[in-house]
Amino acid sequence: MKVYLHKVRVFLVAALVFSSLTMCSPTEDIWISGKPKVITTISPLTSITENIGGNRIVLLGIVPEGANSHNYHPVPSVIKHVESADLIILNGLFLEDPVMRIIETTSNENRKTLSLGDRAISKEDWIFDSSFPKTKGVPNPHLWPDPLMALKYADLVRNELVELDPSGAAYYNDNFVKLSARIDDLDRRIVDAIASVPQENRRLFTYHDSWPYFARRYGMDILGAVQPSELTEPSAREIVELIELIKQEGVPAVFGSKVFPSPVIEQIAKESGAAFVDSLSDDDLPGLPGDDEHSYLGLMVNNLTIMVDALGGDSSFLELVDVSPVFAGNSKVEYLQ
Repeated sequence: MKVYLHKVRVFLVAALVFSSLTMCSPTEDIWISGKPKVITTISPLTSITENIGGNRIVLLGIVPEGANSHNYHPVPSVIKHVESADLIILNGLFLEDPVMRIIETTSNENRKTLSLGDRAISKEDWIFDSSFPKTKGVPNPHLWPDPLMALKYADLVRNELVELDPSGAAYYNDNFVKLSARIDDLDRRIVDAIASVPQENRRLFTYHDSWPYFARRYGMDILGAVQPSELTEPSAREIVELIELIKQEGVPAVFGSKVFPSPVIEQIAKESGAAFVDSLSDDDLPGLPGDDEHSYLGLMVNNLTIMVDALGGDSSFLELVDVSPVFAGNSKVEYLQ
């Protein structure tokens, strides 16, 4: 009986591992094409690239939605796609170090790599904070929640695709113009939505520190983040200090993260008297692949609606943002789940 149970356990573990690998493995059919083959990492970058590349490229986002992009290691089945890609697009700024190490071990002399964050911002504009202290020399890499940074990303992607596929230049430029107009509209509506939040509430206390560039853009204060620089849970002493800080500052809401679920931040919110909101997402797009809202713009509208409402503002300014794809037809894109 013991042997039998042992075999059952082994079988179940193997089945779970196989299931996990299968869910995080790309399908083969989208990669068999004469079109430029592009790999991205986190889903906001995949969405931005999809909107520029449209149906002229084959696109694979290799960091599954909901995964921790800071330490995610791609499954083996992804490596051959990395080897054969024409272009790899990363956020950079040390966000996807495990992915970068895999890229460096694969050989393809014709492949290009585009590190968006390193190109979009100068070192003088890097932000360091409690989660990303200056002493470690690694800046906060979360540029994309600032829409105008995302627009820089889109411009860099557009330029790279034009160089890769010159015959598609007019198509890529047209898509960029359309996406630029959408992001400009989003930016204006965020300004109005934030202006509706009482001045004393324009402060963010989050679990994962993803919002400093956004806060700098729109005049909000980052009061703090729960997650220490080691991306672990805070100590008991740190929890007490955070609770006291929130009480003293009268913070109306504490924001958790879908990617980093933590009972600690719920405890902090409860003991400090602040509302606990656990539905913000750093890079997990809303809806499912194929849905209009499953996009970078959809992510921002969803996050800002949650944030503005929780801080006592009016999120209706965001209702008319068009979050659908800017191109016509279907794209060849796969977001690993």
